[in-house]
Amino acid sequence: MKFFIDTANVEEIREAAEMGIISGVTTNPSLIAKEGRDYAVVLKEIAEIVDGPVSGEVSATTEDADGMIREGRELASIHPNIVVKIPMTREGLKAIHVLEAEGIRTNCTLIFTPNQALLAARAGASYVSPFLGRLDDISTPGIEIVQDISEIFGVAADIDTKIIAASVRNPIHVTQCALAGADIATIPYKTLEMMLHHPLTDAGIVKFREDYRKVFGDK
Repeated sequence: MKFFIDTANVEEIREAAEMGIISGVTTNPSLIAKEGRDYAVVLKEIAEIVDGPVSGEVSATTEDADGMIREGRELASIHPNIVVKIPMTREGLKAIHVLEAEGIRTNCTLIFTPNQALLAARAGASYVSPFLGRLDDISTPGIEIVQDISEIFGVAADIDTKIIAASVRNPIHVTQCALAGADIATIPYKTLEMMLHHPLTDAGIVKFREDYRKVFGDK
């Protein structure tokens, strides 16, 4: 399973990229708005840091297929690595179908059922993004949707759509996604930070450092 980072903070993206662990980025207008910067400028900057797919989303106020197609073309023109994020709606599927036919990759977002993922795949989406954390929030086991989509795509030999597990909240989610067959997990930077640590690792580093200093000092 590959890792994408879910953020619009350029410094977080650069730090994760320097660790050599991320293969792409997902973001949206809300995340970029938190940074207080121009949407297109930030997307271009991100795409130049990470050599991989960078999902940029059409405006939340754009509900018709024609508008999504127009915005999708504009986003794709920013950088070759841009993937256009489109919501799971009737109009969204129409936009996905047209954009993919033009060679513009799409990521169908806000997936909450296997049927929605299957529809997006048949429309031609390069990626589908099931939101497991938000399902957990309503007392529905979110990981099950990732498992079901993985199984469905696995038996359909003509589906090349990749699964991006989204709304990942913690390291347990990450492990579950890997076991469930997700192609990618897109994770916030704070979740990445949590994955780096374990109490025994942290304690072991302190112990090794203390033992070294007893013999060699601070050399």
